Amino acid sequence: MKLHKLTPKDMEILNAIKNVVDGIATMYGSHTEVVLHSLDRENPSVIKIANGHITGRRVGAPITNLALEKLKRGQDISETYLSQSGNGKTLKSITTVIRNEKQMAIGLLCINTDMDAPLMSVLRSMLPQQSPLTEHSGTSEVFAVNIEETLHSTIDKVNQEVRHCEQIPPSKKNREIVTRLFDAGIFELKDSAQVAAKRLDISVHTIYRYLRELKAPQE
Repeated sequence: MKLHKLTPKDMEILNAIKNVVDGIATMYGSHTEVVLHSLDRENPSVIKIANGHITGRRVGAPITNLALEKLKRGQDISETYLSQSGNGKTLKSITTVIRNEKQMAIGLLCINTDMDAPLMSVLRSMLPQQSPLTEHSGTSEVFAVNIEETLHSTIDKVNQEVRHCEQIPPSKKNREIVTRLFDAGIFELKDSAQVAAKRLDISVHTIYRYLRELKAPQE
């Protein structure tokens, strides 16, 4: 596959993916290297790398022969494959081609996991850094299959939390529920006020009144 001179717009696309590199590395821990290659004809090289200690590379390192081989095969997402780093580590890798609006290959996103790392070390590196497993952040993520399920599960959860909280007077519970749902961004969703009113068995006009009061200081 022929390499091209990258345009400023091509570089904007690649620069926008740099956060993805950090995100993947944070998710999978210090035993997974994530590399963003530029496919600029004049200097095909690494422009962003996380956990470069795995292969000993830094920004500016040249593209590898294996990465070029995967590119020439024409697969935008390669199969996973095993390779060996220069320092002897066995790596499980995958390479994804990044294209611009003209479908020209402008970069590669490569993920390399150190298969020689001790299993417990790998697992520890994947655990959240801020809190142990026994603690709860207060908000659990809902992996819903549709927007209605997202609304229902969030409304029900907040309703249960507030109804069982003895520190909140009964006369203020409805407003507290609406406030928490507002803070969670639920009312940005279509028909959410109507769904919440029905789910909570309160007037939709009451919800709108609370929302006006909540939005007033921001306006």
